[in-house]
Parts: sequence; C-alpha cells; structure tokens
Amino acid sequence: MPRLAPVIAALAWLCLGQAAAARLVIACGAVGTEAALCREGAEAWARAEGREVALVAMPAGSTERLALIQQLLAARSADIDVFQLDIVWPGILARHLLDLAPHLPPEEVAAHLPSLIANNTVGGRLVALPWLANAGLLYYRADLLARHGRGVPESWEALEEMARHIQAVEGGWGLVFQGRAYEGLTVNALEWLHAAGAGRIVEPDGRVSIATPEAAAVLRRAAGWVGTIAPRGVLNHAEEDARGIFQSGQAVFMRNWPYAWPLLEAEGSAVAGRVGVAPLPGGGAVLGGEQLGVSRHSRQPEAAISLVRHLTGAAEQRRRALAAGAPPTRPALYDDPELQAANPAFALLAVALEGAVARPSAVTGNRYNQVSAEFWNAVHNTLSGRLEAEVALARLDRILARVGRDGQW
Repeated sequence: MPRLAPVIAALAWLCLGQAAAARLVIACGAVGTEAALCREGAEAWARAEGREVALVAMPAGSTERLALIQQLLAARSADIDVFQLDIVWPGILARHLLDLAPHLPPEEVAAHLPSLIANNTVGGRLVALPWLANAGLLYYRADLLARHGRGVPESWEALEEMARHIQAVEGGWGLVFQGRAYEGLTVNALEWLHAAGAGRIVEPDGRVSIATPEAAAVLRRAAGWVGTIAPRGVLNHAEEDARGIFQSGQAVFMRNWPYAWPLLEAEGSAVAGRVGVAPLPGGGAVLGGEQLGVSRHSRQPEAAISLVRHLTGAAEQRRRALAAGAPPTRPALYDDPELQAANPAFALLAVALEGAVARPSAVTGNRYNQVSAEFWNAVHNTLSGRLEAEVALARLDRILARVGRDGQW
C-alpha cells in the first residue's frame, strides 16, 4: 500500500545499529519551514547540553504521519524519543506518552494557553506540551468593503448578506473556505456550530450533542452558500485551494489559518495591501496547533523532557514567531511589541485563541478519528445536497451513540 512507503523508509532509517543509542531522536516537521524551525531549535538545545540530537522527517500527510507514530508506539519502539503531535492526537496516543506534569514546575505549565493544556490533559495526565498554537481567521478584501461602505461582519448571517451584495456588483465569489470531506471540514463546521452556540459534536461529559434544531439550521445555512456565494468547487477545497482563489482576487472573504497572512502580503500577490484580517464571525474559532510529547518507551526520558521544555519555552517560541510567524502558545508573547510589528495577525489571533473551542478529541480518545470522519461526511452530504441537514444529523447521532457506547467513550 502506498501509505506504508514512508513507514518502511523511516523504520529502515531508525534501524542503523546501536552505536547512536545515546543520541536523542525527535520526529517533528515534515518539510519546509516547520522542519527547519524544529531542527534549529533542537540543535541549539543539543549544543547547550553537549548532546547529540537527530531528527526524523515525518510524512507530510497527517493520516500517514499518525499511522507511522501509532505503529512505532504500538511496537513499544524506543527509536524515537519525542514526537510532534497534532492537536487531536493526545487522546489517541495518551497511553504511550509520559505524564509530563510531575517533571515541570506548575508555573511553566500555567504559562501556556489553558485551553491547550486542557486539550493535552487526558485522564488527568499531561501527555504533551504545546509547541505552537493555531486558530482560524477571517480574511477579507478591505478595499471592497470600504468601496461598498461596509464594516467587518460580526456574524455569519451578516457575512452572507455582505458577500451576496458585493459579489453581485464586483463579480467573483463572496466566500471561500475548506469544504472538502476531511479534517478541515470538521474544523470549519465546528466553527459554525460554536458561533451559533450549537454544541461541540460530543460534549466534555461524553454526551453526543449534534442532532439539534440549532445545528441543523447552521448546516442548512452553509449549504445555501454552495453555488451561490461560494463556488461549487468549494466541496473539494482545502486550505491552499481557498487561498489560491482569494489571493488571485476572486473572493471577498476567506476562512483560513494564520499562515496565509504573509503569503497574501508577499511581493507579487494580487491582493497585497488590500487585505484585512479579523476574528471569525461570532467568535467561533476552533483550536488548532502542534504539541510535543515524550514516548513512554524512550530510554532517555529525562533528556527528552529537557528537549521538549526547550522547544516549548518562551525564548524558542519567540524565535520561531519572528523567524516564520509561528504562533506562540504562551499568551504573554502576544504582548511583545516586536512580534506584533512583525505579524499584525498575532493581535487578532490572541483574541481568537482566548475563546477557541477544542475538537472533542480528549473525550473521545482513540475513537476521535472515527467521530471526525462521521461528522465531516454528514456535513459534506448536507453541503452537497445529498441529504437534508436533519436527516444527516439524525443518522450521525445514531452512529456516534453506538461508537461512544452511549457516552462511555
């Protein structure tokens, strides 16, 4: 199977003999800036500690990356000491990760965003430390809003009305977002639900909360966008598809992550100097980000924890924020004038993160992937017109009740 290729390659690399047993190994980043930032930070720690560190490049796709990590941990492999984890993985991998809380002073834990610490605490155990934060933002054509005498929309209803009006006059599309049937759609749809106070799919107490009139109304409204203010192709759009349309000047609004800001403002961008950014309508941001966890099977747990503390520390997070706009997980850094000047989106991201809601990964544990897939398929069926919202959500409710054994996840 194609997805096994990176697994086999990585395992082959890790089996290069025992001579490097004292070397600490971290799996973080895949390619590009993320991998470079991790390497620089890890090598700085190694120089200061007089140790040797090696990095394993992980598969670029999150599904393949998780599969590789699960295979290594299930085999109780000690080859990798530290893993980079997507925000929805702590609940899936918790039993294979060390509890970091006993090794950290309470003030160090408290310095991170409480929502991220809560997300990474599974069964009372802090299984990962936050490495970088993320939350969706609303990008908009500031020039077009000004031309039509409009302010930034504070609700999805207001955005829809504004998008229809400007699109009718200017052409193009009113809105682009991530509508493909994948994890990104879970995030987008949960943002809509959160803004409307329509629940979290599965509540922190394990109760499935999706089959409600409020949730159905949210999805009906979003389905009405497809083919009207959003292109029909949005049903197959991920982050870069949306950015491509918006950056070419063909959309008024875009939902995307903070990474898009420097690209939109880069030299040669068709919309450079004409873009504004704001919190999502209704304050409905969903928490995103990356964490670092230590394998329970590591032969060097103390050194691994030291590396994680360095990479998640204030100085290292500040360096990454200035070098590449990586959003910090420590609220105090968002008050740093130099960071604010380097990336104006940081001030808005700080506000978005304060009210962001986590996906139900901690409560659903190793069943989260199934929960999310069932949810995004139900939403996609509604957006595409294959199912009415009430029918899709009633079916989803029955499935999740079975998966979660009536709340006993």
